[in-house]
Amino acid sequence: MEGQPTAEVVDRIRDIPIYRTSVERGHFPILEKPEIARGFPDNWMTPDLAAALASGEAEFVLSTGTNHARMQIIRPPYFLLNSYYRLWSEHPDIAHTWHEGCRRLSLTTVLATEHVARVNAKKRGAEPAAVPGPGDRRLDDRTSYLNLRLDPALWERDDVERMLAEIRAARDEHPQGAYHLDCSGYHLAHLVRKVRAWGLQDAFPQPASIIHAYEYTPVNVRRFLQEHFACPIVDLFGSTELGYLYYSDRDGRYRPYLDEMSVELVPVVPGSEIYSLIVTSVRNPHMPLIRYRSGDCARTVDGTPDPTRISRFCGRERELLATPHGPVSQGDLDDRVTGASSRVFLHQLHVTGEAQTELQYVTFDDRPLDGPAATALERSVEALTGRSCSLRHRTHIPIGKSGKYAWLADDL
Repeated sequence: MEGQPTAEVVDRIRDIPIYRTSVERGHFPILEKPEIARGFPDNWMTPDLAAALASGEAEFVLSTGTNHARMQIIRPPYFLLNSYYRLWSEHPDIAHTWHEGCRRLSLTTVLATEHVARVNAKKRGAEPAAVPGPGDRRLDDRTSYLNLRLDPALWERDDVERMLAEIRAARDEHPQGAYHLDCSGYHLAHLVRKVRAWGLQDAFPQPASIIHAYEYTPVNVRRFLQEHFACPIVDLFGSTELGYLYYSDRDGRYRPYLDEMSVELVPVVPGSEIYSLIVTSVRNPHMPLIRYRSGDCARTVDGTPDPTRISRFCGRERELLATPHGPVSQGDLDDRVTGASSRVFLHQLHVTGEAQTELQYVTFDDRPLDGPAATALERSVEALTGRSCSLRHRTHIPIGKSGKYAWLADDL
């Protein structure tokens, strides 16, 4: 049966309460997030899991929600970090920076920084500092976190100079003066813009490798980063509960990384070439996920449901926009924006009426699009959504409370 787990996988999960009915019936339906939470953690509890929780080999954590509720899960300590480190150490374009001992500096959401600070304070039996210092933000011998503000657009010169000083200190620790930069693409683009605006280019040493792995990175943002940095820039795709499933090469082509995993692609609606990711994974031994709907969407190079031919991860299923022509994803809108102008940095589509939208946008140079580009973008978005579109140039679009940007806003 298509998508059903192998006999070996069934043997590994048959004693987990949430799967007992499926094991008895010989059929596993798609596992939805609400089902995972229903009766948690008893619906996952086995004697082995109870022992692992008691010994510290397993822990409760929350998934990293973007614009939706977070989900409680059980996993080994540092599960996602170890998945990241393994991929970094094996990646054909950047493995050398792992093996050369480069420090990893992470420039992403302030929530990630605060989490590290809380973990470190807990180890000391103390309360987290109001403003975490460099030691508070060090995850392990390899990784430190940089960001102390929710909205990177609001970084002031002191923020930027502090982060650049910490980057230089990490570089200076390395025999070859190299470091690895881990980031949200948006956060790094904000930093580059600030550095250029304040003439701080000489204070920002070039990294030896870059990974962006936290959220969808628009084509224009990736292109902007490639223009500024000469090193390989790699995307990793994964989640807190699954680890990493795919990686890109330095040219943006995705490759599966499905150790102890398999992936199905299921159309989000019949006939659509936007696919939901359905993942079977026993990589996390404490919470194996069988035919789990991750909530992520993908497109393939030829429109077929072949998980080895994914061309892009195009957003979240719960954030699709319904249109007369079928669902539209974040990646679909990004293509229209990119096609109209390479100058657009941030964009957010507001649904303002039953048949109206407003596309708010920020440019890299803070100047509005000229008439022909603006008209072309309005027409392109109208064709995509089946709704009228007006443009609104802005110099600031606030980031979400999660520290990530929402591409779609319903103003009705």
